[in-house]
Amino acid sequence: MKTRMLSQLLALGLFLSLVYGAQNGPVILTGADLARVVPAGFYFEGLSAPTQMRNAAAARFGQKQHVIAGLVDTSGYSSDVRAKYEGFLITDLNISINDQELGVGAYGFGFTNDGRFNVMDISGKQILSTAAAQDSNLRRPRPLMMVQTPDGVRLYSGRSYVTIKAR
Repeated sequence: MKTRMLSQLLALGLFLSLVYGAQNGPVILTGADLARVVPAGFYFEGLSAPTQMRNAAAARFGQKQHVIAGLVDTSGYSSDVRAKYEGFLITDLNISINDQELGVGAYGFGFTNDGRFNVMDISGKQILSTAAAQDSNLRRPRPLMMVQTPDGVRLYSGRSYVTIKAR
């Protein structure tokens, strides 16, 4: 009798952990939910640039934590800044990008022509660099998008992507 009760409790615990995990997995935001969290502009290296809302994406982790990314209009920036910076990344939870840790904060980012994803603090100092993977099966690449995967969220720039996970 005790063995049967123990197995039922274990099964219930496994079921609840699966349900809890599914509910707390990342959710890609769209429409009004996306518009509520994406800032209209972003400050980087002493200048503010407007967000390209059509090229913005966000994922919610749990109930109130987000990872937000967006491309900005860098036409007012110098060519050396435009070469490394194309958008912003804001996270209110600790994350990993391709298994490299990144803390809570607001950052600039850029996907490079040589296959790297670079993250800079708002002063322009590089704080993370990782290889971006290529998704040759992606049918309609966009300038920026997020896609939910079993192991987190992929942040795409065209066919290049990095994987973001909650820590």
